[in-house]
Amino acid sequence: MSDASQITRRAKSNLAFALRILPRERRGDAVVFYAFCRTLDDLADDPAIPAAGRAAALQAWKHGLANGFENPTELQRQISAVRQRHSIPGELLVAIADGCLMDLEPRRFQTWEELSDYIWKVACAVGLVSIRIFGCTDIPAAETHAVALGRALQLTNILRDVREDYDNGGRVYLPLEDLARFAYAEADLAAGARDERFLALMNHEADRAEAYFREAAAAMPAADRRALAPARVMSAIYQELLGEMRRDGFRVFEKRYHVSGSRKLAILAKHLIAG
Repeated sequence: MSDASQITRRAKSNLAFALRILPRERRGDAVVFYAFCRTLDDLADDPAIPAAGRAAALQAWKHGLANGFENPTELQRQISAVRQRHSIPGELLVAIADGCLMDLEPRRFQTWEELSDYIWKVACAVGLVSIRIFGCTDIPAAETHAVALGRALQLTNILRDVREDYDNGGRVYLPLEDLARFAYAEADLAAGARDERFLALMNHEADRAEAYFREAAAAMPAADRRALAPARVMSAIYQELLGEMRRDGFRVFEKRYHVSGSRKLAILAKHLIAG
């Protein structure tokens, strides 16, 4: 079993799950790309490696992606082959590495526009690579779909992980201007204050995520509906996750929301049947 297959097999992520719906001839390359993303993300968050070492390793990935790898690992050879096979713009892979570099130290995003730039690197660029691996033919429309869905998925992740991110070195991904709008401070976040201000803030961000889900659905090209089956599965899983958080009053300080395995299998089966 290849390194990429082992990484993906160990993963419990929704994206790794959604890749099961791909035809066999495309699944292998998607697994390699997932392993690439997982490897860089894990490297950025690895507490066993000093920050300087993680930065150097990610910079080495960036250099290799831009200029070619010297003495490449198996995964580096594989991702280079996938890039060539699907004519993937190199700057998209570099953007993903840049997004992981942004996660090396806790940062703050003053505005949605600042957060949106970060999300483009860690989520939208992933989607822009994926549509090429999936075999989309209407690239302009598929790109619009991928960018909107990337924003929706990442913002849903941010809402789910509010407490987990803060506990991981004081990370805050919610725009500070939005906290100020609802008179909710970082000190309230640190204290786990789940009051009317917090619920108003979270519902505001959930409204934004739902708008991006709608935009993604409207932009999905009819010609690529089958190719984008993994994206449809991801969208269904994350919309269910977002809906559950809303109905439950965003109790993110006391629990981590997830969609059950049986429910995800049902979603996968639905989209397999629908084609």
